[in-house]
Amino acid sequence: MSEPGVPADPDEPGYTDPDVGVPDIAEEIMAGFRRTPRGVSARFTSAQAGIVRNLVGQVAELVGGPEAASAPPAGPGAAGEGADPVFPDDLASMLDAGGPTGAPEDPVLARLLPDAYGDDDPEAAGDFRRYTEQGLRDGKVAAARTVLATLPDEGGRIRLSAGDAEAWLRALNDVRLALGVLLGITEDYERELANVTGTDPRSAYLQVYDWLTFLQETLVRSLR
Repeated sequence: MSEPGVPADPDEPGYTDPDVGVPDIAEEIMAGFRRTPRGVSARFTSAQAGIVRNLVGQVAELVGGPEAASAPPAGPGAAGEGADPVFPDDLASMLDAGGPTGAPEDPVLARLLPDAYGDDDPEAAGDFRRYTEQGLRDGKVAAARTVLATLPDEGGRIRLSAGDAEAWLRALNDVRLALGVLLGITEDYERELANVTGTDPRSAYLQVYDWLTFLQETLVRSLR
């Protein structure tokens, strides 16, 4: 019999296997994501879950507005369940010519929603953005909601379907892009991380960025 308040179903978020000892749990936490016969699996401490949920929620709100992270996850057909995250369901909204034509002024948003043609063809880039930006925003918010729906506040072991795992990949990548802009991270960030000291105000965030990179890499490997 499970303890009161502890999920008894192995597929429920937060489930703890009574036959798994502390050393095994610690190893599972350190391993990141891995493929199992029942899907992609990972275990998070409550602190780790809090970090992921907080950062993913902040990106969702930046992209989709204040209510983006608190809105309920979309149902079947949402990102992670086979929907196309680029184009909205409503054809009329897709063809609406009232969308933005210029890149966002916020540097983080500009990184998350880049111009399709760079500086080579501003007019074509503006036309492309007008018809696709809202769909891109919706897809990023849907991916973030999938993470929030599948990762409990208290952490524990999670199992993801292939669709949910793809949504996690997109959401983790968005968080890393946002942190990269805020921290001024370059391709040589590993050397920066090795040389950073505890007095550097970026120290803790660089550690988080490195951990998120590790999570993303293990998730990619588990999906191969």
